[in-house]
Amino acid sequence: MLSALGCGELMTAAMQQSDDFDWGLATQAITVRIRWFGICIGYVLVNLIGQGQSKGILNSILLLGAIYAFLDTVWALRGRVFLSGWPVFISFMEAIFIGLLCHFDQGPLSAFRFYYFLSLLVCSIRYAPLVTWMTFAFHTISYVSLALPREIATRDEFSALILTPIFIGWVTWACISLSGLLKWASFRLRDLNGKLQQNQALLEQRIGERTLQLQESQAMLVQQEKQAAFGLLAAGIAHEVGNPLAAISSLVQLLNRRNIEGETREKLSLVDDQLRRIQRILRELVDFSRPALNQQTRCNIHETIDAALNIAKYYKRKKGKQILTHYEEEIPLMMIVRDQLVQVFLNLILNAMDATEEGGTIEIRTFRDNSWLRIDIRDDGQGVPGELRNRIFQPYFTTKATGTGLGLFVCRNIVEQNGGRIELTETSSTGTVFSVYFELPEAPRLPTTGLVSVAESIKISAYNPDRIFPSS
Repeated sequence: MLSALGCGELMTAAMQQSDDFDWGLATQAITVRIRWFGICIGYVLVNLIGQGQSKGILNSILLLGAIYAFLDTVWALRGRVFLSGWPVFISFMEAIFIGLLCHFDQGPLSAFRFYYFLSLLVCSIRYAPLVTWMTFAFHTISYVSLALPREIATRDEFSALILTPIFIGWVTWACISLSGLLKWASFRLRDLNGKLQQNQALLEQRIGERTLQLQESQAMLVQQEKQAAFGLLAAGIAHEVGNPLAAISSLVQLLNRRNIEGETREKLSLVDDQLRRIQRILRELVDFSRPALNQQTRCNIHETIDAALNIAKYYKRKKGKQILTHYEEEIPLMMIVRDQLVQVFLNLILNAMDATEEGGTIEIRTFRDNSWLRIDIRDDGQGVPGELRNRIFQPYFTTKATGTGLGLFVCRNIVEQNGGRIELTETSSTGTVFSVYFELPEAPRLPTTGLVSVAESIKISAYNPDRIFPSS
């Protein structure tokens, strides 16, 4: 049983019982081992070394000690201290127990007198100094009461009678001093360990924050590199396509000047219209891919949204989707970086298209929300699962098979840099709403001339996008 006990196990049991450190419980492993050591040595002294006629009585007394040590062990394994509220009573009973062992053995010269030292050692480790000094008093009285009724016949008995109480007192002082130092060091180490854990938690938090900042910086860098590469590609395509397109347009204009029949002239007019359309698409592509200006200017937020819609109409998943726009009639001009906000609205619109099935509807609404201008982009897709809602703005997190996980993260950074905020305000199995907020400036409200001011249904067609977003 004793081998099953360990200091670490009992210390753990002590700490699990309460958040407050219990010194008596923490020292159970030591005291239990000392008690079992004394019992085992006692049986050896009585049955293997001793030659007296009182072996039966001594074994019975040791059995009582073994029962007490067993109960102390059981309580220790349960994370408790046996008779923890009666330390003085335990010391008194131990003084009687040791005195009886010495009485039935060899009196003042019995080897069991050294048990007084073990008892004082256990008491000084487990209890307060006052209890230890009281134990010293009990043991001194016990030993003197044992020796006085006997006739002191030899010098050894006289020396033992004088020196043993002195040694008991010296051991008491030494044990109290050493246990006090041990307790101070233990509690000091506990305090230092608590501070170390706090510093470790703070360090882990700072490392987490720095790691997140590095991830965000890397994500922004990746997005900027992608845009730069896309810009170079778009500029190259526009240049290569623009030259032959200009030549074809010149030839069509020359043919129109000739005297040709009406049907041919009508067909040439259709060709010229389509060439102009291609030129307009190239111009929009180049405008979108050019290096963004980072200077804030006063812009009409509706014009910015329409610029994003003009680009979104070329998206591959546009067919069969319906867009509804509901614009506030009068809004002030906003101090924003226009090119950056076009990127934000374009990304939100494309995400809505991805979430919407063919025949679905996307709704864009602007309105005043107290002192804020709120832009809602709603789709009727399947929504965002609950366990993912707190992660959608994290870099590199995506639910798309081919997504990069940077879109919403970049949108959040851009909106915050422009003094606004972006939120996932609604999501369910019937759709999702992303809201962008900008604080309304103290400025005269300007009418949204040339913009849609009432609900307008826009059918995105694969054949003639110009019917949806007419060029100005």
